[in-house]
Amino acid sequence: MKSKICGISDSKILKYLTEHPSPPQYIGFIVNYPKSKRFVKHNDLKELLKIDKNNSKYVAVLVQPNEKILEEIKKLPFDYYQIYDCTPAEIRSIIEKYNRKIIVAITVKNQNDVVKYIEYNELADIILFDSKGYEKSISFDHQLIKNLKINKKLMLAGNIQIQDNLKSYKEIADIVDISGGLETSGLKDISKINIFLNKVKQINDEA
Repeated sequence: MKSKICGISDSKILKYLTEHPSPPQYIGFIVNYPKSKRFVKHNDLKELLKIDKNNSKYVAVLVQPNEKILEEIKKLPFDYYQIYDCTPAEIRSIIEKYNRKIIVAITVKNQNDVVKYIEYNELADIILFDSKGYEKSISFDHQLIKNLKINKKLMLAGNIQIQDNLKSYKEIADIVDISGGLETSGLKDISKINIFLNKVKQINDEA
C-alpha cells in the first residue's frame, strides 16, 4: 500500500515528509482552489517546491484548471496533476500540452458516480475516488468501490483518519490519500504524520 499526504502548505512539514525514513510516495499541494484552507498562493508554492522531493512525487491538485493556471505552473516540478471536474476532452488536451501524469479524481456519492471512471480510464495514470466534500473532509461508502476491477492504480480519499483500520483499505485501493486526518486545529501535525507513515510501513512489512 502506498500513501499520499495532501494539502501541504508549510516548508517545515514538507521537509519532514521528504526526509522521513518511510516517506509518502505522493505529496499533494492545493494549487488553484482558494476555498480550501490548504490553498497555496503561486509565489509561496514556487518557494515551497524548491525543497528536494527525494523519493516522493509532487502532485498539483487542480479543480477545473484554466489555461492561465496551467501556464503558471508548467515549469514547477510537479510529477502528477490531480484533476477534478474536467471532461475527458479537457484532460486529453492537458496531457497533450503539458505532458504530465494524471490522477483523475472521481467524486462519489452513490454507485452512479463510481462508473464515471470508465470515461477517463484510458487517460488516467491513477484513478482517485474521493468524497463530494472538496475542502471539507467528508466520507463516502468505500464499499461502493470495493469490488471494482480496474487496470489502473486506484487511490482512495475522503475523511481517512489515522485511527482507522488502514489495513482494510489495502483490500480496496493501491494508494491511501489523507489530509485532514493528519491535522490538529486545522494544521498538519508532525506526530500524526509520523504515526500514519509508520502504520503504512508496518502494513507493508507484514505483507
